[in-house]
Amino acid sequence: MFCFGGDFIMNMDEKIRQAIEETKVIKSPGKLLASFDSTTIHYYLLTVPMYLDFEGRSPESETVIREGRITWQRPKVITPSYMLRVEGFSGEARKAFEMLAQEDSDLAMILYGLRVSKDFEKMDIVSNSLAAVAINISEDIDKKKDPYSAIIRGIDQFWDVSLSKFIQEIVDESAYNSQLPDLMRNSSVRVGSGGFPVITRDNMGIPVIARNEIEILFKLFEKGEIDPFDLKQELDRWGMFEQYQDRFFKYFRKGIGRK
Repeated sequence: MFCFGGDFIMNMDEKIRQAIEETKVIKSPGKLLASFDSTTIHYYLLTVPMYLDFEGRSPESETVIREGRITWQRPKVITPSYMLRVEGFSGEARKAFEMLAQEDSDLAMILYGLRVSKDFEKMDIVSNSLAAVAINISEDIDKKKDPYSAIIRGIDQFWDVSLSKFIQEIVDESAYNSQLPDLMRNSSVRVGSGGFPVITRDNMGIPVIARNEIEILFKLFEKGEIDPFDLKQELDRWGMFEQYQDRFFKYFRKGIGRK
């Protein structure tokens, strides 16, 4: 029984890896993610319905269009493993994020509070080939001159794995070509010995930008502008609550941070 479960997990990992490799971005957004503001990308994820194969029908006969929006909140510098804290994705997609993150163990990246806006999601099945559907959508995007839309060719069974691959690619591209110059100027990121950008850390291994962010949150907490829960949540995310707990509880003894 145990061996069967192990084989199942291994096979599932292989399927996720295959879905990642077969995912292709047909049309990238015209603009990269903003350095100091939130960004919303309108995506069209196209897949060949998996039931066509079972029915013996041509893969050119129908296409599934999944349409939605992904919003990246104000960015923070992070390690790829921190990117695993995402919302709105399946277990398979989270596994895909983990696989992708492992490829760049300490790449200077950007954390975005990822969320899929369910209010805008919809799915359609059209009687046309994926290539033809992609052309039609691309022409419509061009007519609208929309710089924040993307078209992705994915795998039907693991469509949100395909979406996670797109997310990884646009984050990487934005980090290197848009945010990195800004981050290097404020010393949040430096160039490592191998010539690649890496996160600047203090002597305890904590990213400098994380320390700065926490100091800002403590000031807001002192003024009563954020709840204690928000501050503690950020400390927990970085595994730093023990380092700051005396300072955190001190404010309660003084009656600070209460609304």
